[in-house]
Order: sequence, then structure tokens, then C-alpha cells
Amino acid sequence: METREEHPTGVENTGVIDMLAFDRAADEVLLVMREPRAWTGGDEQLLELQEKFNAYASFLLDGELVDSHPELAGKKARIELECGFMPGDQAVTLLNAIHDQLALQEIGMEVIVAGGDGCGTGCSCR
Repeated sequence: METREEHPTGVENTGVIDMLAFDRAADEVLLVMREPRAWTGGDEQLLELQEKFNAYASFLLDGELVDSHPELAGKKARIELECGFMPGDQAVTLLNAIHDQLALQEIGMEVIVAGGDGCGTGCSCR
């Protein structure tokens, strides 16, 4: 998994971690993915979203994070999805399922919509 800034970021670039940071206040590793595109509800965008989350979870669970940043070993982790637009119903359903699966691995998840809070009614990801 690449973490360098010279690679294009966003959900459509599933092999790139958009941003990696450490949230000192929460004492947790923060991995951020960005989705600036409008939610079309199309299968391709939903598949990209699922693949991106799978790649981020793999980065955390398979030891790649600790290999590249040993100082972060044992820290809690959270994945944030920053959206430019409110996710549609299909995306919210997928995000809820992803949230539940990540919670089983003790990985937090948040969705942040530009100018909003979470991804709307019925969402459990916040």
C-alpha cells in the first residue's frame, strides 16, 4: 500500500492511503480516505469504496502500518471517510456494513460530509 503524496488520492485510487496521521487527543492512528465525487449509486463507485476500505483494514491488520511506523504499534486505529457530498442510500447501507465489520476488529470508523455530520439518517458509522 502506497502512502506517498505524489500518488493520486481518493476512493477511486484504491491502492493509495490518502492520509495517515496520529490523533494525539484520541491517542489513535488515523487513516483518512477522500471521496470528492458525488455519490452516483453506481456499482463501480461502491466497489471502489469497498476495495479502499479493505485495503485500509489490511494495512492495519496485516502489519504494514507497524512495519513502516513501529512507534504506532499497539495504538487504536480509526478510518475516516471525508465526503464532498452526502452518500446515497446504497452507500449508507454499505458504510453501515463496513462499520460493523471494522468494529469487530476494534477499528473505529467515521464519515465526515463537507458541511455536515456523518452520512445522514440511518447511518451507524458515527
